[in-house]
Amino acid sequence: MSSVHRDLVLDEVRKYHQEVSDEKPFVPGTTEIWPSGAVLDMEDRVALVEAALDLRIAAGRSSRSFESRFARRLKRRKAHLTNSGSSANLLATTALTSHLLEDHRLRAGDEVITVAAGFPTTVNPILQNGLVPVFVDVELGTYNTTADRVAQAIGPRTRAIIIAHALGNPFEVAEIAQLAEDHGLFLIEDNCDAVGSTYDGRLTGTFGDLTTVSFYPAHHLTMGEGGCVLTSNLVLARIIESLRDWGRDCWCEPGENNRCFKRFEYQMGTLPAGYDHKYIFSHVGYNLKATDLQAALGLTQLAKLDEFCAARRRNWAQLREGLDGVPHLILPRATERSDPSWFGFALTVEPEAPFSRAELVAFLEGRKIGTRRLFAGNLTRQPAYIDQPHRVVGDLANSDVVTEQTFWIGVYPGLTEEMLDYVVASIKEFVGAAG
Repeated sequence: MSSVHRDLVLDEVRKYHQEVSDEKPFVPGTTEIWPSGAVLDMEDRVALVEAALDLRIAAGRSSRSFESRFARRLKRRKAHLTNSGSSANLLATTALTSHLLEDHRLRAGDEVITVAAGFPTTVNPILQNGLVPVFVDVELGTYNTTADRVAQAIGPRTRAIIIAHALGNPFEVAEIAQLAEDHGLFLIEDNCDAVGSTYDGRLTGTFGDLTTVSFYPAHHLTMGEGGCVLTSNLVLARIIESLRDWGRDCWCEPGENNRCFKRFEYQMGTLPAGYDHKYIFSHVGYNLKATDLQAALGLTQLAKLDEFCAARRRNWAQLREGLDGVPHLILPRATERSDPSWFGFALTVEPEAPFSRAELVAFLEGRKIGTRRLFAGNLTRQPAYIDQPHRVVGDLANSDVVTEQTFWIGVYPGLTEEMLDYVVASIKEFVGAAG
């Protein structure tokens, strides 16, 4: 396609965007107030169409550009795009079992400390790799565990720690990273909900050996689907790339043939000498790559990250100020020494309240105010995990409270002050009427 034709098409895309993007006025009780969602503008639409015009249907230059820019933004040496945040967690955990880590590799039966109240795909890769999750409880209000709880959970078979920053609120990551270092443990930060958050003035995702991010529409940046694994450890980066790309030993990009200049000079395993390096497999891997269509959208979204994070902080603050002093509700709070880039606004109905969580949620949903549970609640109570090997340290009383009494509402950048005022007024109305 000539550049003239391309420009004509993209101009029409811009016109189309303007035609279909007329903002409708907010109508209380009628307009949906979503708990999360993607904020997409004209640049995003044009980027997707431009990539489609070029038929960039596999990973290519946009993917490499995004990986480079995102790694710099999150202050990591390497970033590897994948098809989802869940796949990112799978890759990060599986990487710790690689033979390239020699005596440090995790083996079947080794233990990994995590929290009981969270999202399943933080924990699933532990079980999928034959490892044993060790569950600890969380604090109400922050919805994170503490360094003390993690320290108490370390046992003779503990080899790693995998924890998510809850709803964008950092856990005590500096202290837990120090625990990991002191005990020779790996630390994976699940940063899927917390891009842009800081702890002690330092970005979350920069403390662990590996960091994972999601680009699902609910998250800070979106590619529709997509995720990323980041690290500054070049050995781990090499393992991640191999596992993501079928388990192959070769590091050539698709379409490249001989980056190492030794394509037909390798001898590995019991293969004949000179076996094509592009078809030598050194890990039992997957195909979990993303596409340039996704990465093209990611690049335009990345340019708006600061704006998105500021909006999330602003919206959370508006809800927190508006609901301050409302009885029978435990309001969220930031972990000490942190500045969260919030994912959601968690509310816990006190057990002795004159109303139930279900009644408050039903009232809000009836007013088109979307709510979500704090993911799976106490995972040990979920049917998928009841018969799975695991260990629990301490009680999980707060995780049970989360399961019974907690939900969250939205703070994403698509919400307006008027919408948030309506959310606050609705909660106050319900609580006031309930006594």
